[in-house]
Amino acid sequence: MSAQAQEKTLRVDYVFSGTDKATEISLERLYSFDGWAGRTVNLDRVPVKGNGQISMTDVATGKVIYMQSFSTLFQEWKTTEEATKLRKAFENTFLLPMPSAKAAVKVELYDFFGNVCASLNHIVDPSDILIKRMKPEPAPHRYLLKSGNPQEKIDVAIVAEGYTKEEAEQFYKDAQVAVEAILAHEPFGAYRDRFNFVAIALESKDSGVSVPREGLWKDTAVGSNYDTFYSDRYLTTLRLRQMHDKLCGVPYEHIVILANTDTYGGGGIYNSYTLTTAHHPAFKPVVVHEFGHSFGGLADEYFYSDAPSPLYPYDKEPWEPNISTLVNFGSKWQDMVPEDTPVPTPVKTEGNEIYTAVGVYEGAGYTSKGIYRPVTECRMKINEAPAFCPVCQRALERLIRFYTEE
Repeated sequence: MSAQAQEKTLRVDYVFSGTDKATEISLERLYSFDGWAGRTVNLDRVPVKGNGQISMTDVATGKVIYMQSFSTLFQEWKTTEEATKLRKAFENTFLLPMPSAKAAVKVELYDFFGNVCASLNHIVDPSDILIKRMKPEPAPHRYLLKSGNPQEKIDVAIVAEGYTKEEAEQFYKDAQVAVEAILAHEPFGAYRDRFNFVAIALESKDSGVSVPREGLWKDTAVGSNYDTFYSDRYLTTLRLRQMHDKLCGVPYEHIVILANTDTYGGGGIYNSYTLTTAHHPAFKPVVVHEFGHSFGGLADEYFYSDAPSPLYPYDKEPWEPNISTLVNFGSKWQDMVPEDTPVPTPVKTEGNEIYTAVGVYEGAGYTSKGIYRPVTECRMKINEAPAFCPVCQRALERLIRFYTEE
């Protein structure tokens, strides 16, 4: 760790609120607890831009102590019709190293053109008596892969949602399946010795998860529900404070939530969480796909409309490494495209080349026009794809190395 930080964690809770046109950031509360499970290298920069960033700077020296990029469910909500009619607030929680002296924390949210649409600056004094000291009470947990000290490894928490106390063993089995599915995909398999996976058996009073369209609301560990933004299969949780409260005591930096249901659904939010259903037949490919979002910052490569997506304006290069508007294609996978490859690249229809022939295929980011993907099919496009494409694999490998190498 930096000399400007302690071997402690500062948890910062914010409220992001607004409408489709207005955005506000408010500080809710500060917490602290012993230990730090986040990265200890490359602390003064971020690997990808994200839809927001948080940074901490030592007040006395101006040195950056820590930076992280992220995305939020709130920013996605801002594109919905509801956001044109209503102001809403969303919880967001970040884990930072506790500074040794006064530090300036800055949070920025970006619009989909990459411009700052809201920011908040505040000072954190580690001697502040109102920073609540948490007393971790670790939930029941098992390490499914422990490669080393949490400070040196990438720590992924596999979290139980909708499992009662009596269903804990079923959760551990499901968590093992999730870990094996992730490690079966490259580059995770090749870098397995840089990961710790810990299954945390949070107890729910009710079995299963909430389905609002059926009038079904359940008392579960992290309060997840289907019908997010009125989309049947969109399963998320808005109770981030509740979740982080319950995880305190077990080292973690990335979160995969397994829902105890066989109904298809889930989601993945970069540097926030993956949430997916453990008993649907497509569990294995879906948990890997969603982890591609939450861990890797990868975009969806599928499309279902000719209409432009509000998430990806045509005149702005997306920050996600696996899609492009060709505005700044040199920053993406241009170096991986064989010479004389046509743009757009004709779609392959036969053989394994559909997964490995890198080109510039039109259709990605939810729209069939003006946004391009690297291969015909990929884990980030369809469940049937056997692997991440070469471009996604390179992006994930770069991220793993960013977290673990100077």
